[in-house]
Amino acid sequence: MQLNSLGFPRIGRRRELKFALEKYWRGEITQAELREVASELRRTHWQWQTAAGIEQVPVGDFAFYDQVLTLSATLNAIPDRHRGEGAIDLDTLFRVARGRAPTGQDAPASEMTKYFNTNYHYLVPELTQNQDFSIAYEQFFDEVSEAQALGYKAKPVLLGPVSYLYLAKTVGQEFDKLSLLPKLFTAYADILARFAAQGVEWVQLDEPVLALELDTDWQAAMTETYQALSTANVKVLLASYYGGIAHHQALVSALPVAGLHLDLVTAPEQLAVFANALRSEQVLSAGVVNGRNVWAADIDLIAERIGAVARDLGDRLWIGTSCSLLHSPVDLDVEVKLLPVLRKQLAFAKQKLLELSKIRQLLLAPNSDEAQKISAFCIARRQAKAQAADKQVIERVAALTTADYERVSDFSVRQRGQQQKYRLPLLPTTTIGSFPQTPAIRGLRSRWRKGEISDAQYTEQLQQVTRDTIERQLKLGIDVLVHGEAERNDMVEYFGEQLAGVGFSKNGWVQSYGSRCVKPPLIYGDVSRPKAMTVEWAEFAQSLTDKPVKGMLTGPVTILHWSFAREDISRDAIATQLALAIRDEVVDLQNAGIGIIQIDEPAFREGLPLKQSEWQTYLDWAVNAFKLSAAGVTDETQIHTHMCYSEFNDTIAAIAAMDADVITIETSRSRMELLNAFEDFEYPNEIGPGVYDIHSPNTPSVEAMVHLIEKAAQKVPVRQLWVNPDCGLKTRTWDEVEPALKNMVDATRELRRRCIGTREMNRNIG
Repeated sequence: MQLNSLGFPRIGRRRELKFALEKYWRGEITQAELREVASELRRTHWQWQTAAGIEQVPVGDFAFYDQVLTLSATLNAIPDRHRGEGAIDLDTLFRVARGRAPTGQDAPASEMTKYFNTNYHYLVPELTQNQDFSIAYEQFFDEVSEAQALGYKAKPVLLGPVSYLYLAKTVGQEFDKLSLLPKLFTAYADILARFAAQGVEWVQLDEPVLALELDTDWQAAMTETYQALSTANVKVLLASYYGGIAHHQALVSALPVAGLHLDLVTAPEQLAVFANALRSEQVLSAGVVNGRNVWAADIDLIAERIGAVARDLGDRLWIGTSCSLLHSPVDLDVEVKLLPVLRKQLAFAKQKLLELSKIRQLLLAPNSDEAQKISAFCIARRQAKAQAADKQVIERVAALTTADYERVSDFSVRQRGQQQKYRLPLLPTTTIGSFPQTPAIRGLRSRWRKGEISDAQYTEQLQQVTRDTIERQLKLGIDVLVHGEAERNDMVEYFGEQLAGVGFSKNGWVQSYGSRCVKPPLIYGDVSRPKAMTVEWAEFAQSLTDKPVKGMLTGPVTILHWSFAREDISRDAIATQLALAIRDEVVDLQNAGIGIIQIDEPAFREGLPLKQSEWQTYLDWAVNAFKLSAAGVTDETQIHTHMCYSEFNDTIAAIAAMDADVITIETSRSRMELLNAFEDFEYPNEIGPGVYDIHSPNTPSVEAMVHLIEKAAQKVPVRQLWVNPDCGLKTRTWDEVEPALKNMVDATRELRRRCIGTREMNRNIG
């Protein structure tokens, strides 16, 4: 009975990869030094996994930026604008991801979007009609050799060809992506042959696309692909996760693969379905430990649930995590300040591997003394959790009525009142919220947390940063200002630190994209807001100017999705508790004189179930959570929301139902393609399509932003348009931000000059 690791986090338990990458991008270390950091991380992670009982260590789960991008490089599927003159190398990958690298020329970065229903972002492959695929980058094979040289048995892990093609976008002439499939699986066959030549026994091909409700063409693609790969001299473990695949049971069970991995956390009921259809030579990998959360598994209940299948399959049952541990923090051992009651409830990536070992122990020796101790500990932990409920929060949720979810008047009435109050110009400019978190700001926060400076000193210095931020925006001529969020570490963590029922780790970092890591809050109990969280800073910023300053909040759905949320109550119940806490803050901001309030929901679409048939249930409660958070204010208070890196076509009706007065969205990387949804739907409220890609260090020109705004005006009436960056600016430097925002304001002014008085503009305005 093997233990199966589908993949391990690559950032390091103290974010070693992040810091090495950023030093390399700044030119402070060589590529050789960067590679040495990466090699040391791989060695450490393989050693941990082997020590936990993993017989085949995953290889290919490591990436310098993104595993999908690494695969694109391997397949020679790099856009021409990023290639340069030589072979594909590491700097080529950074040009694709960032728009430039230390040794490369500027080039627009490739589109980045959420990986299925996670908060991880991948680089979208760009494929042309005449796309050829061939092995052009050696990282996968080099790392197999590296693992073998260290004495480990390597199991390469790659995104499967059908999922890769599904996630890609077509560029140039329109064509059917599936027409590229024969070329693609031929290249995969070459990759598998290379692995076989290296002595690899098993290769894991991930096909999370199977959790979707695929149409017949994509189902046929799955069959065609795995028939074509069946002659490879390696054993293929077909892995799917993030959802159940029982709706494709007949298709999947007929595929000629040596093993199948199932996510039994999101869909435990599919175990019996596939176990009964398993062929006599096939292995079943049971993903029973949640790879996307931090809560310690109920390993006694897991062992009981899979006990019968374990007895039937014997050595043909592997025990694993539900998916790659990419979405989990690395190591609980480095957490030294957690509350003991919280520590007992947690398991990070390293500890989840040990949970797999304990599950195997319970299955093999269920009556041993050690097994009895494990079961008793699990029961006591569940009992302690149930006794910690907050009755006041539960009663407040139960007392909600329909009226609590609705604004006083509809949007057309609110819009007139807001226009009269704020007198904003055509195409009002704003930013999304945060401004650069400079080394000085981070150092200040670090000294404060260590007790090296007092609360008063910390506040005084942050107030000076806020003054500077307001002055810079005034000088630039931005219409609706923000205070810059210098006091905030992360848009979710900052709020979680001030909410009851939420805890924190010190090193519980997970990768969001590239070197960007987040430390999600731990929602372990019923959530409430003991006191105001942002009002003091908003009031201070507003006191510095007559221009409106937005109050900046993170919405309940995003806090939920970007936290590690408890698993003993439903997600919609947690969202409702969070919405009430945010509602209290919104009302307090309004009462303090803040008339424009932004409630960010960048994770709104991320929460969609993978099966479209299950979407409406999610959308209903997600929309209600946002409305509950925003509905406590008067008509004149303008509610904004922000969304980024999402496809909007399928959710546009739900976004409209949120009834935000203004929505700002990411659109620059897609060249305004994402606005098609708002054009076709005739979105009724106001929209701020992003014209500045903040994830690239490149400074967009005035002409480029004018072009994007003009494209937006072709899809949305100008009277509904705002102008803003794609996202917050905390990860950029002032040297990058100020020129870009100056160009943004200049572009807006140029368009105002061009448009005012023209017949087309008058028609759009009127």
